[in-house]
Amino acid sequence: MWTGTFYALIAGLMWGLVFVGPLLVPEYPAALQSVGRYLAFGLIALPLAWLDRAALRRLSRSDWLEALKLVAIGNLLYYLCLASAIQRAGGPLPTMIIGTLPVVIAISANLRNAQRDGHLPWRRLAPSLLLIAAGIACVNQAELAALRSDPHADLARYAYGALLAFGAVACWTWYPLRNADWLRNHPDRSPRTWATAQGVATLPLALIGYALLWLIMGVGGSPFAMPFGPRPAVFIGLMAAIGLFASWLGTLCWNEASQRLPTALAGQLIVFETLAALSYAFILRGHMPGPQTLAGVALLVAGVMWAVRVKPEPVELTAERL
Repeated sequence: MWTGTFYALIAGLMWGLVFVGPLLVPEYPAALQSVGRYLAFGLIALPLAWLDRAALRRLSRSDWLEALKLVAIGNLLYYLCLASAIQRAGGPLPTMIIGTLPVVIAISANLRNAQRDGHLPWRRLAPSLLLIAAGIACVNQAELAALRSDPHADLARYAYGALLAFGAVACWTWYPLRNADWLRNHPDRSPRTWATAQGVATLPLALIGYALLWLIMGVGGSPFAMPFGPRPAVFIGLMAAIGLFASWLGTLCWNEASQRLPTALAGQLIVFETLAALSYAFILRGHMPGPQTLAGVALLVAGVMWAVRVKPEPVELTAERL
């Protein structure tokens, strides 16, 4: 349990980096950042795939198709929505909307996977969910108050960013549930191999996406300097860093956590990503968060610590109690 929680923490710290990219290169289209990130991920995965080629050969055609589905929705589409949301609404608002993932995934998993993982009793799970939800509400309220005080704020743009962030939530509610299904159904396979397989599956999709984007921008007469934009060294370095740490290492650590934890509990531990992203955002802002934001962070941490103490019960035992 605690080893799985540690892996989830490292994954959250790595995934928090993806919220920084759109803020560092705001002039780059979100679609380019999405395909650029996963092109880097795919290229990084190639030497790793060569080292792990024996294990990768054991994957069937259906396994590779599953990897393609996971990367198309959980990687490319998710990051397209997220980067677009951050560019329109700034860092904190999308971060907080993504922060609802622990609650959304925990509820979805508890309804969907109780037979396999055991049932996390709603009565014992409710306090942790309420603490997490209250923490997210506190931080949301602080950010919305800051938006209202800004006379130059474009509320329509922020609203569109929020809508895109909810699209990212939908993508990443589906991804961990489906990914955990594969890992639990293949306990003999290495999470490292599965992370590398997803990187290899990402490469052709990212290449096709990059080429299509270049073609569309060329036909549309876009002044953007393809293929690497106005700051090629910054863009390439940023995409390589995010591809290595957030995409590969983050996925590896999350896979390790998913094999050790009930899906409902693992879903709540995505809160580490929210905390990391908030920390990075305030570091970029150059000032400490306010008391309401700090209170929200404290509630989030308390909710996670409470959740770790909840043990799943066999479905039969829960039914007997009812």
